[in-house]
Amino acid sequence: MNTISPFSSYFSVPIQEILTFHEVTLCMKREDLIHSGISGNKFWKLYHNIENYRLKHPSNPFIITFGGAFSNHIVATAYAGKIANIPTLGIIRGEELEANFTENPSLALASSLGMKFQFVSREAYRDKKNIEKGWMAHYPDAIIIPEGGTNLAAVEGIKNMLNTSTKDFDYLCTAVGTGGTVSGLSKYAEEHQKILGFQVVEDPSIVQVIHDLSGRDNVQLFTTEPKGYGKFDEKLIAFINEFYQKYQIPLDPIYTGKMMMKLFQLIENDYFVPKTKILAFHTGGIQGVLGANQLLKKKKKLTIDFNPLQI
Repeated sequence: MNTISPFSSYFSVPIQEILTFHEVTLCMKREDLIHSGISGNKFWKLYHNIENYRLKHPSNPFIITFGGAFSNHIVATAYAGKIANIPTLGIIRGEELEANFTENPSLALASSLGMKFQFVSREAYRDKKNIEKGWMAHYPDAIIIPEGGTNLAAVEGIKNMLNTSTKDFDYLCTAVGTGGTVSGLSKYAEEHQKILGFQVVEDPSIVQVIHDLSGRDNVQLFTTEPKGYGKFDEKLIAFINEFYQKYQIPLDPIYTGKMMMKLFQLIENDYFVPKTKILAFHTGGIQGVLGANQLLKKKKKLTIDFNPLQI
């Protein structure tokens, strides 16, 4: 197999200043621009997982991973497999999705990129070890990437989000799902930097995940609203629309949108002392806007007023 990385051309993204309020400066590192499909932290969480595996298994490579109906990770893995020329299989939570998965924007996109699916019940999905055992019997050389992509290789990949341009910031901020990104920032941040993690779903186990993967005590967690991966309200959607109109930066409603809304509230409430420099990481996932709008339209709710396919 070719030893030259198929991902090597995607390593540079800008830092964009957002605002200065009460002498607090907020900037955003546009990891969403790193790749149109494997955007943001998903790129870096997959990078070492696939690179390490690709070089060790040149003959019959195969990627197996897990995700839900609108999973950014599923789409990102499908893109990564296509770039690296490795077949992919997504174990999808919800067997009822199988009949009409082409109507789901995320699953349809992953399928168009070559990913195959196995749809399982929510009960069966909870027993991932049993699913893994069954597939590994057929593909003993396959790599199993966990839901959300969080493992030690993912944490190593997140290190690439930090460089000389990020060293002078006092706070590094990221949305938190399965904990890989916040753990990577924690592990590789400068000594003076504090990490703020914005949880999009209530999960008390994240504290232990960060401790196990990072080993450092430099993280503070906040809860975002509304809680839950597929939960959106009009306040959040209105914030995303206003943010795009003002800064021309698209936010997704699952991760970065919730983080930025909470971060603005902290700044406005004088949580940070004057002269503080904050860097928020845009973790991508803009493709999720399509699925979110699909759900919002069915409920006749306010929708996000930009099309991620036209940005």
